[in-house]
Amino acid sequence: MKSQTEYLTFNTPVKRQFINITSEVEEVLCKSGIKEGMVLVSAMHITAGVWINDAESGILEDIDEWLEELAPFADYRHHRTGETNGDAHLKNLLVGHQVIVPITDGRLDFGPWQQIYYAEFDGRRPKRLIVKAIGE
Repeated sequence: MKSQTEYLTFNTPVKRQFINITSEVEEVLCKSGIKEGMVLVSAMHITAGVWINDAESGILEDIDEWLEELAPFADYRHHRTGETNGDAHLKNLLVGHQVIVPITDGRLDFGPWQQIYYAEFDGRRPKRLIVKAIGE
């Protein structure tokens, strides 16, 4: 069994941003030499997320609006700690913080239009994400 672990760091210029990281995950997989297995992609901060979705026009804007409707920027109990990112914690719960993608024949085994996205909900500071490929 082989494994390859890499950490990606994001420091977005805005509070909320969605970044297609599929090519970065593919690079980690390529370095690993793994032909069959799984790759885990996991945000290491509770105010960020990772998901798989289509890379089609309008989807990111629709997701952003949906998340803001369900977990709007508002005054949360969490803000009594001095933080103002209560909505970011809730948005993370809605999209999740990690995905696992199968590796088949040395490639990410996606559906036709699927891509991996990093979701930043409380940006403007460095945050890490782990990519771990495991297999043969």
